[in-house]
Amino acid sequence: MTQKIMTGAEPFYWAGNDIGCLLVHGFTGTPKEMLWLGEYLRDQGYTVLGVRLAGHGTSMADMEKTTWQDWFGSVKDGYELLHSQKKQIFALGLSMGGALVLHLAAHKPLAGVVAMSTPLRLSNPFIPFLPVIRYLMPRMPKGEGTWVDPSIESWHISYSHYPSVSIMQLVKFLNHYRDDLDEIIVPTLLMQSKTDNLVLPKNMEMLSELLANAPLETFWVEQSDHLLTEDAERAKVFQKADAFIRAHALP
Repeated sequence: MTQKIMTGAEPFYWAGNDIGCLLVHGFTGTPKEMLWLGEYLRDQGYTVLGVRLAGHGTSMADMEKTTWQDWFGSVKDGYELLHSQKKQIFALGLSMGGALVLHLAAHKPLAGVVAMSTPLRLSNPFIPFLPVIRYLMPRMPKGEGTWVDPSIESWHISYSHYPSVSIMQLVKFLNHYRDDLDEIIVPTLLMQSKTDNLVLPKNMEMLSELLANAPLETFWVEQSDHLLTEDAERAKVFQKADAFIRAHALP
């Protein structure tokens, strides 16, 4: 049965030059949270693909049937599409999408990777109790909006709750990809807000220590929350991503 995609949650693609930009959204999110970044990169002449992760952008019931391997499979499918066009590929991800593109960089040839607001560990104290909590609370409520710019609330599309079984899959994935970080050898840009209330800033510091073999660059913003690609300083984030791609693209 074909899953119905939520209006505005569709994947996107624009053909451009020989530099391919693979854009990956976050946990319970949709490609729309990467759309403004995608449009910006498109306008710079790049080929841009924004993928929709399995189980996302349709219904929470769909998401509850997926695993982290399914989510990563969506990223690999996007990579293969760009790779088949003989593109040099930069992978850019937000939140869990940042972790997914880092995982991709450990397993597939990339020209570079940009990971924004990327978790290494979740700070919620209820995480260890999820195997029990999931029966009492199958879907956990979200807190306040993860942005500074209030206009984002009407723009942003995501599920209203976190499926508990999906949080368990996220935890499994974070534990798995952590062990691959020292295998990343391509140029890597980490971007993080100092006022991120969802993925705490210490995550970027921990990631920086584990990315010991990657040519690493970090970039901090101070007037945004978690959703860097949509929030008040998104123009800075877009410009920094573009500068990184230009600096590391092959002639």
